[in-house]
Amino acid sequence: MKIKSVLFVFVFFIFLTGQLFAVNSKIVRHDSKADLSKGETENVIIGSRGTIEIARAAEILSEDFENAWSINSIVSSGSDIYIGTSPNGGLYRYSLGELTKIYPVVLKAETEAGEPNEPNDSNAVEMEQHLTNEHIFAMSTDISGRLLVGISGAQCALYRLKAGEMEMVFEPNDANQTKYIFAVTTDAKGNIYLATGPKGKVYKLDPAAKNSELIYDSTDKNILSLAIGEDGFVYAGSDERGLVYKINPDKKPTLERSEGTATVLYDSDQSEITALAFGCNGQLYAAATSANLSQPQAQMPSGVPPLGRPEPQQKQNGQASSKNDGGLKLEIANTSEEKNNDDEQLDNDAAAIKKIGPARASYIYQITPDGYVTDVFGESAVLFCLAEQDGKLLVGTGNNAELFAIEPDDQQEAVVYRDKKASQITAVSVANGDVYIGTANPAKLIKLSSNFASEGTYLSTLVDAGQPARWGKLQIEADIPDGCKVMAASRSGNVKDINDATFSNWSVAKELTEPVELDCPVGRFCQYKLILKSNDSDKTPTVTAVAIANVVPNLAPEVVSVNTARTKQKNQRGVFKISYKAKDDNGDKLIYKIDFRKVGRKNWLEIEDEIEKNNFQWDSKTVEDGKYEIRITANDKMDNSTQTALTASRISEQVVVDNTAPVIEEFSIDKVEDVMLKLNVSDELSAIGQLQYTVDSNSKWMSDLPDDLVYDTKNENFTIVIKDLEAGEHIISVKIADDVGNTMYKSFDVDVAKIGQ
Repeated sequence: MKIKSVLFVFVFFIFLTGQLFAVNSKIVRHDSKADLSKGETENVIIGSRGTIEIARAAEILSEDFENAWSINSIVSSGSDIYIGTSPNGGLYRYSLGELTKIYPVVLKAETEAGEPNEPNDSNAVEMEQHLTNEHIFAMSTDISGRLLVGISGAQCALYRLKAGEMEMVFEPNDANQTKYIFAVTTDAKGNIYLATGPKGKVYKLDPAAKNSELIYDSTDKNILSLAIGEDGFVYAGSDERGLVYKINPDKKPTLERSEGTATVLYDSDQSEITALAFGCNGQLYAAATSANLSQPQAQMPSGVPPLGRPEPQQKQNGQASSKNDGGLKLEIANTSEEKNNDDEQLDNDAAAIKKIGPARASYIYQITPDGYVTDVFGESAVLFCLAEQDGKLLVGTGNNAELFAIEPDDQQEAVVYRDKKASQITAVSVANGDVYIGTANPAKLIKLSSNFASEGTYLSTLVDAGQPARWGKLQIEADIPDGCKVMAASRSGNVKDINDATFSNWSVAKELTEPVELDCPVGRFCQYKLILKSNDSDKTPTVTAVAIANVVPNLAPEVVSVNTARTKQKNQRGVFKISYKAKDDNGDKLIYKIDFRKVGRKNWLEIEDEIEKNNFQWDSKTVEDGKYEIRITANDKMDNSTQTALTASRISEQVVVDNTAPVIEEFSIDKVEDVMLKLNVSDELSAIGQLQYTVDSNSKWMSDLPDDLVYDTKNENFTIVIKDLEAGEHIISVKIADDVGNTMYKSFDVDVAKIGQ
């Protein structure tokens, strides 16, 4: 039976610690990989679609690798697991819980007489050499199941483990050109292939490890990886140029040229093809990486999954991938709050990935036999190893020692194992449903079971309410099978440091069968913990979303600025545009009231109330000239009750209302040789801005300057000199404006004949 639980958080008027809480609550959702990856995990995995599940059970089998920094290769043979290491070329066997060193060959101490001890001498000791610079990069098994070991370094050779003894079966005859064996593999007939360096050669041996021949001599520095296709061709990945070759092993190269034996299947943008593997679908997968990524990288966002998803293909056994049957199904109520990864966030994440550039990121490419390529995975990390299990690709990376599981058909990926102490996952092997992992710095052998762990924990990042808040309910969307459960605990604090000692204690974990109260004190930050449990190793709860609610005490809005400016349009004389900005930390909708008063008066007079927009046009001609102040009051009552609503105000700088033109205080007209009109002009509030004159209604107005040559005060003297006027009556007209555009006109009658008589 499935239970559907739907919740929406209603918070009413609650008095808590003497504060009134707002009516509206905020819902924070974590339902994407970007959201969830910010938290900490212990035995849980986070999928690319934003899911949390219990991880597969992991067990450290051994950390006792003498003078070994890196496990490079893991091969299983029967119940034995063989491990090849660096830098001392150690070969180990793990069997029945014990680790045994097989290679280097044990040297015997000499007796006091100088004679070597017999093998059964109890005084025999192992003479180890530190940092021999010998490496085991690659291993495989031959057609009889015997271990093949590639030894690299000063002596480059292929060894075979036979009856517990290491015997050399192949040594290149060009020791100066072949020092490293990077890959060993066999075909269906038992033929053995070796990828070597530093001259990029591929060798073929018969099933008895004899009759060696060079089947391809590339121009690359190294051949790093090999895979055998069902078509019998050898596929090889190169170093420096990042090429994938398709080699015909039966076509012999000549002394003059070898390029006829191979074609380039794909030329990647990365410098190294570190691993090749064929999937169960018959497609070739190539791990392409860049050498410059081997240095520690800043954390970069993983590839953003495309919106939607393809329909999963039917599995080979005829069964499609299925969700857990039975048990409990929880859902989160729909709200108007959208999750964080909206289109804008997706664009930002995609842009961040683009900035990495092809040469700065690593990819897993799917390559068809005809050379058509699709990238199925990308990460800003070095890809060290690749394996296939049940249709999934397993990819080991550094420098965060993560093992990814990738489903190429479903476009899903997840970190299925992360080692908190190691730096890289350098080897991965699948045997009997289990996955064996080898790490570097330090070297460890880990077994990743096919079964789920019994318990896993997810610890969220801090959820920031912005202000001290009351935390409501936590709810999840999840499929919880029978025998499984999900529990939740929480804590809160007022410091952004997640490790600060002032955080409250974790609450008692509660099982999630419905939304549960976040049992933590009022605080700005909240952290939740999910504990996933399973009594059935074949089942895991699957959490697809987490939502938590909070309500912040209502905070007064803030009017940030008020600006008042006279409009410049000629048809809007005396109109002021009042603009203002305000904010509300609760996110409440604000409405505004505009008041004014003349400077020196106490009472405010209302211009307009309940305005929703952030600007208003005021016609100042409705008031007398003078200096005024404008007050803006923001009110959050639209999102609050009458008991909780708050207001805030801000007063503008003084604004001058001047709708009256200048006046002529005194004037005189004199004539000595020319007509001279002297004016004293003043304005009560504004500076004199312009004077123009014309004679006898001439359409051409002439400008004049004050006697001091500067328009800068409310009182100015002008002297207008008009030359060469004919005798008779004339009209001198003046147009005088103040600095805000108020204009007056005045005409003067002048009889030239009578002046001076």
